[in-house]
Amino acid sequence: GGGYAMLSLIQDEVVYHNGWITMEVFSDIVAVSQMTPGPIAINTATYVGYTASGGNLLGSVMATLALIIPSVVMMSIVIRAYKKYSKNQTFQGIFS
Repeated sequence: GGGYAMLSLIQDEVVYHNGWITMEVFSDIVAVSQMTPGPIAINTATYVGYTASGGNLLGSVMATLALIIPSVVMMSIVIRAYKKYSKNQTFQGIFS
C-alpha cells in the first residue's frame, strides 16, 4: 500500500464520516503534504489534525500518533515473537 493508499482512508474518515474538514481543504492539505519532506500519510494526518482542531498543535500531535501507534505496536509484537521463536523451523519458514 504505502502512504498514498492511506490517503483514501484518511479522506473517508475526516471528510465523509466525521465531516471535520471539506473536500476542498483536504485537497489543499494533500497538495502541501506532497511538497513537504517525509511520508505523505504522516504529513497529511499531521496537517488534518492541525486543521480539524482549529490550528491547535495538540490536534496535529494526536493525529500523527493515531496513525503511527498501531504500526509500532504491531511491529513490537512481531519482534518479540521473532526473538522468542527464531529457532523454530515453522516460524523461520514464515519469515523466509
